[in-house]
Amino acid sequence: GVDPVKLPMVLLVHGGPWARDRWGWNPQAQWLSNRGYACVMCNFRASTGYGKRWLHLGDAQWGATMQQDLTDVVAWAVKEGFADPARVAIMGGSYGGYATLAGLAFTPELYCCGVDIVGPAHLKTLLQSTPSYWKPMKKMLSLRVGDVEADEELNQRCSPFFHADKMVKPLIIAQGANDPRVKKAESDQMVSAMHKIGTKVEYVLYSDEGHGFARPANRLDFYHRAELFLAAHAGGRSGSAEADMLAGSTAQILDPATLQI
Repeated sequence: GVDPVKLPMVLLVHGGPWARDRWGWNPQAQWLSNRGYACVMCNFRASTGYGKRWLHLGDAQWGATMQQDLTDVVAWAVKEGFADPARVAIMGGSYGGYATLAGLAFTPELYCCGVDIVGPAHLKTLLQSTPSYWKPMKKMLSLRVGDVEADEELNQRCSPFFHADKMVKPLIIAQGANDPRVKKAESDQMVSAMHKIGTKVEYVLYSDEGHGFARPANRLDFYHRAELFLAAHAGGRSGSAEADMLAGSTAQILDPATLQI
């Protein structure tokens, strides 16, 4: 019943990035809409389903034109009057988590806060830590992400880790301790870098999760934390969570000062 005018907005960035958002029911979008946000999703360059040209326009463009597509979507939503420019948040998992960190690092004036779920912060260490079953696709990763293992200038330019001093907006990071793709070390080093310059970040670790959250108690715990965080910084609504709903969650709030990097 709310008019779609100058709403708080969440830019929800899909993972992959070689994947896509599809038309249809999406539980995250429904949850955010229910909490009063305009939820915007974008198939930025490198997304699949639009042909090889669109896919490969994202090659070696992490933090560059791929991120510009997201910036342009925010500008469109503001220009059309849907979004309040002072209350735009960015959120995503895996590559969407990277885009969240990149958004806060490269366009900090655009977002009021960010929600990063298992997002890589340092692309060189990400590729160096790929699991053994990814070795056959390592060449593809180097072509599509960029050869950040050999090109340190590229790595430093597109890795949010090296731009922590620009990340001044509120951030929550959620990580699975057993993630084989984006290892805990990725989030550890990002949180540590932000802590060293005095930026506050909420860091939540789930000790029995991997690349995302499989257990219902952990999912409920995370989304409740996320909606409280978004309500505090972007101004949407938040619901209550009964204790029995969150019983069994393995969430731990880590103190950045205790991280061993």
